[in-house]
Amino acid sequence: MTGPHRAVVLFSGGLDSTTTLAIAVRVHGYACHALTLDYGQRHRAELRAAERLARRYGACDHAVIRVDLGRLGHSALTDSGRAVPTGGEGEGGIPVTYVPARNTVFLALALGWAETLEAQRILIGVNAVDYSGYPDCRPAFIAAFEELATLATKVGVEGHPIRIEAPLLHWSKAEIIRRGVALGVDYADTVSCYDADRAGRACGDCDACRIRRLGFLEAGIPDPTRYRKRPPARVRSG
Repeated sequence: MTGPHRAVVLFSGGLDSTTTLAIAVRVHGYACHALTLDYGQRHRAELRAAERLARRYGACDHAVIRVDLGRLGHSALTDSGRAVPTGGEGEGGIPVTYVPARNTVFLALALGWAETLEAQRILIGVNAVDYSGYPDCRPAFIAAFEELATLATKVGVEGHPIRIEAPLLHWSKAEIIRRGVALGVDYADTVSCYDADRAGRACGDCDACRIRRLGFLEAGIPDPTRYRKRPPARVRSG
């Protein structure tokens, strides 16, 4: 094909995926198709944020696919009967906010859409530094899925494999924020909180809020997050 590379960007409307979309469009010049997954997450506000932000940050198309991952396990992100942990949930193993097979399912759906679109890239905003201990955010997982994508697709076996790009993989949250701000991302409307209310306001207490708030602190950039209440003055680093 001529013109810019086509890419599918997994897009949740959160800090990381919005930065990833901005990098794809504003740095690489990709023609981006944003893909949001409604997987039964209790923090529904992120879906509304994704709808608002995909086009704002340059997606030429935005699709939302419904897949009920809540039926596969009892993650605190999909089961409203389980409390979202606070106070550094990543310590001591994989937290209860882990959703079984989430990124595997997300990437599989992105792969199908990418092949249909004749896209050459899939971008995902996973991070192996500030990632709460999730196994499907590691470099080994991304490399393994890219190998699978080559073996499992018509374009792959014909010698035109779809590449999986994770531009934030080795960055700290502060580095991600600085890069996003330099690219003109306004993080005020992004939703990262595991327990955001209907208006998208963050709880300020969950692990996602803690990591995000610490990232702004370390980046030396005022935190624009909308909180339901005033967050703690001090942030634990882990």
